Amino acid sequence: MIFRIFEDKVELAEAAALEAATAIRVAIKARGQARIVAATGASQIEFLEALTRTIGIAWQKVELFHLDEYIGIPVSHPASFCKYLQDRLINKTGITMLHLLNGADDPAEIVRRASNAIASTPIDVTFAGIGENGHLAFNDPPADFETNDPYLIVDLDEACRRQQVGEGWFRDLSAVPRRAISMSIRQILKSREIIAVVPDARKAPAVKACFEGPIRPMAPASILATHARATVYLDRQSAALLRPATLCSFTAS
Repeated sequence: MIFRIFEDKVELAEAAALEAATAIRVAIKARGQARIVAATGASQIEFLEALTRTIGIAWQKVELFHLDEYIGIPVSHPASFCKYLQDRLINKTGITMLHLLNGADDPAEIVRRASNAIASTPIDVTFAGIGENGHLAFNDPPADFETNDPYLIVDLDEACRRQQVGEGWFRDLSAVPRRAISMSIRQILKSREIIAVVPDARKAPAVKACFEGPIRPMAPASILATHARATVYLDRQSAALLRPATLCSFTAS
C-alpha cells in the first residue's frame, strides 16, 4: 500500500481518475474486459466526475459491481447508492454490464446473486473510500476479517449512520437504515488493484486511526496496508494528522 497526497480534493480526484482509467485500459487490453467495483458517497463525487470525463475508455467492455447498499430503500430514494451510480457513472458512460444491489429486494437473494456473479472471475480494480469510523465499504468496526463470503448483510453502527446524515443523504438519524449489504473485506482484498479516494478534514481521524496503529477489525480500512497494489489518495486535510514517519513509510513520490 502507498499514500499519494495532493493539495486539494480536485487535484486528488484527477490523479486518482488517471490511475483508474489506466487500470481499466490495461485490463481490457490484457483480457478483453475490465471488471470494476465502484464506491459511492460524498467523497467519491469529484473522482467519478473526473473518471467519466476521461477519454479513451471502452466502457462497453467494463463490467460493474456495486460495493454496498442500504437495505429497505428503493432505487428512487435520494440516498440510494444504485441511484448514485446510475446518475454519476452508468448514465455518463453507457456501461451495460451491471450487478447493482437493489435495497428494496430480498436481501438474502441479492447477496446470493451478487456473490455468485463476482466469484466467477477476479476483479481488476476496486474504487473505495474510508468512512469517518474507519469502515471499508459498509464493514463497520469491528469488521469481519475472516469470512470468505463475497457479500454480507451487516448492521450499521451509529457513527456510520450519523455520517450519512452529516453528508445530507437523510433528514435525521431515524431515517437512516440500520442494515445494509456490503462487499466483504476479503472480497475487496481479492481485487488486483485498489484505489481508495479519501479527501476532506473529517476523514483525518479515521486515516490516522487506520494507518498509525495495528491492523485490526476496530479500524477496518487498516487492512489495506496488507495489499500490494492499494493506493490511498489523500488531500492535505485528510492527511493532516499523520506523523512524518507514517508519511515517509507509505508516501509515493
